[in-house]
Amino acid sequence: MTISPLAPKHFPPCSEIAGITLAAAAGGLYSNGRSDLILAELAPNTVIAGVFTQSLTAAAPIAWCREILKGGYARAIIVNAGNANAFTGRAGDRAVQYTVQAAAEVLECPENQIFVSSTGVIGEPLPVGRIIEALPVLKKELSPTSWKAAAEAIMTTDTFPKGATRKAVIGGVTVTLSAFAKGSGMIAPDMATMLAYLFTDAKIAQPVLQSMLKDAADKSFNSITVDSDTSTNDTVLLCATGKAQNSAVIDSKDPRLKNFREALEAMMIDLAQQIVRDGEGAKKFIEVAVTGAASKSAAKTIALAVANSPLVKTAIAGEDANWGRIVMAVGKAGEKADRDALDIQIGGVLVAVDGLRRPDYDERPVTEHMKGEKIEIAIDVGVGRGEATVWTCDLTHGYIDINADYRT
Repeated sequence: MTISPLAPKHFPPCSEIAGITLAAAAGGLYSNGRSDLILAELAPNTVIAGVFTQSLTAAAPIAWCREILKGGYARAIIVNAGNANAFTGRAGDRAVQYTVQAAAEVLECPENQIFVSSTGVIGEPLPVGRIIEALPVLKKELSPTSWKAAAEAIMTTDTFPKGATRKAVIGGVTVTLSAFAKGSGMIAPDMATMLAYLFTDAKIAQPVLQSMLKDAADKSFNSITVDSDTSTNDTVLLCATGKAQNSAVIDSKDPRLKNFREALEAMMIDLAQQIVRDGEGAKKFIEVAVTGAASKSAAKTIALAVANSPLVKTAIAGEDANWGRIVMAVGKAGEKADRDALDIQIGGVLVAVDGLRRPDYDERPVTEHMKGEKIEIAIDVGVGRGEATVWTCDLTHGYIDINADYRT
């Protein structure tokens, strides 16, 4: 598969996290022999936070993870690609249970601390026996440096592996964050969007970790869209081993968390934007910033209406500076907007002001901007102070080709 033209130049050198080891293997879920399984083993007493899809047809692993997240601790994460284990009925639930039971024996840890994720084709029975057979191999291959291998193993229609790493300071002590994610199609905001696994060595209480993850997800994974479709398997997990030397943080309002919170949000936005840059068939990365809305929520709704509009996305794919389609998308969003106060900028050029095309508007610099790989759209709807930014990509024929041939 051709790598997206919007891809980063290389996978980042993710920092090791004390208490985390990873392994990837080929379990035979793909017929071409590529890696399709990962195991992350976590040190005892690692706390975990998570957000999951709000789809009403959520996959079997989602139900399991939601239930055991209540315990607040994790010893392992197992992820398979090639099969979503979604819409598989009781057989799907049993597949999760068999995986967990086998992993608990291999890792000698409690079953209710083993998290499971799946990604791939919906509606096909999961060949769980292949996963179980691979677990001892994965156990032997565990390494603190296998970040890229893990990111590659969970790819489906992705064209490049996605990783990120950051440092932060808590109370004068440096802590580390590293993460990887997958996502390319069936991407739309709804609590979490795609699969992402985030790790840190910081000592942070589980309720605090959960609060920070939810807030950061809203600013990152819940602010991207490729095609407006929410997956049955969307999962984001954040694990904290507590191996750093910082004093434990037990209050989400603790001022010592400021730098960590910023680093977590930056890392998650980095991953989220990589997913958009790998949108199926994408040629252009698009930022839609809305200001002047009645509320933050209203601004986000308007921004997503623009970002999800096939007419807007295809105009950008065709490098057509058709700002009338942006006006249309704002109007259909269902949120307050003052038609006669609407301002629109494309690439920093004011196109429309106070609800009218700018009298001296020159389309040439906008047309030139549309030829680039990053497209910036700014809209002020003139009714309040709410603002939001979302990221998306253009809609090309490549999206049709990928999804028409997905199972063949």
